[in-house]
Amino acid sequence: MTGAETEEDIPLGERKTVTDFCYLLDKSKQLFNGLRDLPQYGHKQWQSYFGRTFDVYTKLWKFQQQHRQVLDSRYGLKRWQIGEVASKIGQLYYHYYLRTSETSYLNEAFSFYSAIRQRSYYFQVNKEDRPELVVKKLRYYARYIVVCLLLNKMDLVKVLVKELSEEIEDYTQRFNTEDQLEWNLVLQEVAAFVEADPVMVLNENNSAVVVISHRLQEGSVPPLEQGMVVGQLILADALIIGNCNNQVKFSELTIDMFRMLQTLEREPVNLATQTPKQGTVEPIEKPAKRENPHKYLLYKPTFSQLFTFLSASFKELPANSVLLVYLSATGVFPTGPSDYEGPYDFGGVLTNTNRDVVNGETMQKKNQAQKEMHCLHPGDLFPFTRKPLFVIVDSSNSTAYKNFTNLFGQPLVCLLSPTVYPKSVQGVLLQNNTSSKNTSDQCQRGSLFTLFLYSPLLAFSSVCGLNSVRRGLWDRAQEFLSKVYNDIGQMITRSRTIDQAFLQFFGDEFLRLLLIRFVFCSAALRLHKLFRESQSFPDSYPELPKQDTVENSLLQKHILELATILDVQSLFWDDSLEVY
Repeated sequence: MTGAETEEDIPLGERKTVTDFCYLLDKSKQLFNGLRDLPQYGHKQWQSYFGRTFDVYTKLWKFQQQHRQVLDSRYGLKRWQIGEVASKIGQLYYHYYLRTSETSYLNEAFSFYSAIRQRSYYFQVNKEDRPELVVKKLRYYARYIVVCLLLNKMDLVKVLVKELSEEIEDYTQRFNTEDQLEWNLVLQEVAAFVEADPVMVLNENNSAVVVISHRLQEGSVPPLEQGMVVGQLILADALIIGNCNNQVKFSELTIDMFRMLQTLEREPVNLATQTPKQGTVEPIEKPAKRENPHKYLLYKPTFSQLFTFLSASFKELPANSVLLVYLSATGVFPTGPSDYEGPYDFGGVLTNTNRDVVNGETMQKKNQAQKEMHCLHPGDLFPFTRKPLFVIVDSSNSTAYKNFTNLFGQPLVCLLSPTVYPKSVQGVLLQNNTSSKNTSDQCQRGSLFTLFLYSPLLAFSSVCGLNSVRRGLWDRAQEFLSKVYNDIGQMITRSRTIDQAFLQFFGDEFLRLLLIRFVFCSAALRLHKLFRESQSFPDSYPELPKQDTVENSLLQKHILELATILDVQSLFWDDSLEVY
């Protein structure tokens, strides 16, 4: 109510409007706060609650649009309050994307975040002497940046980072706050994230960077040969785990996790052809067919968290489906020799040490025979091999996962990163000057192995020392690579000695592309003059027949042709007899 007005002075209809708005506002806040109590795993438990929350926010948004004049005069509705509602709807869409992996919801989140900025909903916040309101604005910027990063809107990200920097400077000057360092760290993280790609694609004038999407494009997966019999398995679930020390990250998303999640998503049509009307609430509907595998993103999980999510995925995995586990993590090595070499004797990858959980957990192991508890050992994955399992390990101890045993006869493949990279490759290309034997864990700007699985041409250019490639040359090289992928696909399916597990996964487009890119990566590094040690080559379980795939003479010829296109042929052995 405004001025000296009493409640009796306000018409009954307008009073009811204010009452209804207050009810919807309180109900929306209550439901939104309840979202954090929902289990993060499982596909079904959250959907009904999420639907109710979204329904209330839809009503609230439309209600304030229809009754804006009354709410302005009788309730004193401020523009930042409208912005807060819009921000919550954007968060709902974003979290719906995280829960479903449907990229169309990212577009909806972007629509609301964009409307907030364009309509200056938070503009007046800086004039109020309330630091908590400014923090809401800063958090909005951080969330908007995450969505823009996922949509590859890099030009807009740079604008938003500049605006956020100015907002943080204004905030810290006006209020003597303790969180200045935290917000400055946010700025540093996003700046490093934007600069993480080692190679820029430039337009023909070399005047601007061209943003290339690396999601799965229509027609980018080599088709199966007619009559080729492969498995009918479908990739349904993926766990993407990041636990590398010092790797570039933003909002609990390391650069390796960011690349792998996009590798497991199709390029949505509406990202390229449609721009949703800003600030309009689109109903959340279950898609007729899931376009992308469902994903869990786990940043530095404890063993307990990791095992819980694995179990939930395993339990809900549909028939004829595959569970993919991607591990980008620091290696954990065995402490001493063992009389019996079993699945817990080779180490594994690091899980987070949550020292507050168990008393005495920080004590040193009593003797060398005890195994590291903060580690995902190969044996920890054995129970989950009862269903089709596809594992990717990017770690300095990836070879631990060669020591698998297929106990249950289900399809099982592990793609394993190199454990050692040449110093010159790491230091120059990945901006990391550590010890002479640099491991993939130490790559601040992301692992070369994951980069190959995400964008083989980006990785190939990077390992050849190229900082930039013109768009025309990039397109020509990509077109050539498409032919190479077709040939690799035929090498895999026509091999008479290949393990059937590879063929059982080959029917799924995502897994087919990963296998083809893995073979290309292995072959390219074998021919590169800087990669001389066997530990610098990727490996797999089961082993691929080398003569049919990674050491195939036709594939070696293709790699030399690609190197010639990019004018880096001097970096590769051109005599296949010298490869070993």
